[in-house]
Amino acid sequence: MDLIGPWETLDVEAGKGGVVVVRLNRPERMNAISPVMLEELARFWPAFDADPDARVAVVTGAGERAFCSGADVGTVADRSRARTGIFERENRFTPLQNKVRKPSICAVNGVCAGGGLHFVADTDFTIAADSATFLDPHVSVGQVSAIETIVLSRRVPHQAVMRMMLLGRAERIDARRALEMGLVTEVVPAAQLQERALELARAIAAGSPAAIAASRQVVWDALDRPLHDALRIAWPVLRAHGDHHPDAQEGPKAFFEKRPPEWA
Repeated sequence: MDLIGPWETLDVEAGKGGVVVVRLNRPERMNAISPVMLEELARFWPAFDADPDARVAVVTGAGERAFCSGADVGTVADRSRARTGIFERENRFTPLQNKVRKPSICAVNGVCAGGGLHFVADTDFTIAADSATFLDPHVSVGQVSAIETIVLSRRVPHQAVMRMMLLGRAERIDARRALEMGLVTEVVPAAQLQERALELARAIAAGSPAAIAASRQVVWDALDRPLHDALRIAWPVLRAHGDHHPDAQEGPKAFFEKRPPEWA
């Protein structure tokens, strides 16, 4: 499948070095998640994972106002239940939900609300523009907040997630506070967000794809396990890569020879 599309609700760019940018592209609706967007993202992520030239994904939003305002309110309020993909099956629109093996970065360029938090929770890390805001309005509009907040509560302080969830619309977290609580890893001026995300993605893409895939596997897996079990499972992965994968020898060799590595 061609990553570039055509897509109706996404704008996908495949740049140099294996970096792929996927923009949620409904700026007139604050990039709200529609059934069509759900379906397109469910096709995009497996295609990205299978593309041998794609190394790192950057997820962001089109326009300056919003990253993603969550599920499209018009769709959720449709009493006819003609809203295939919103509640009728498990979600498959994020890299984590699709078990993507490659790294992904979330670049929040504006309002990130409700379902938009899925991308913060389900990518490897998030950076934000200084104009970004975060909120979880589910309970304020009579909806259950569950999947994204469950994942977030394993990555940032539990009380902070509970406060955001319970206060709903009354709790708006600015970029500075998001950085303090670990919801994002870096805040940059809005005009510099995309270039900084690309800079980080290129740095990741320069690493060994095999070593990155194995490292991501054990660290994500550890979130679901007690420390002792996580270490017990990680050790054989580390040993197998060191003993059998050529990148484990190529990396040190290239370092001492002062040249770029040639990954297998």
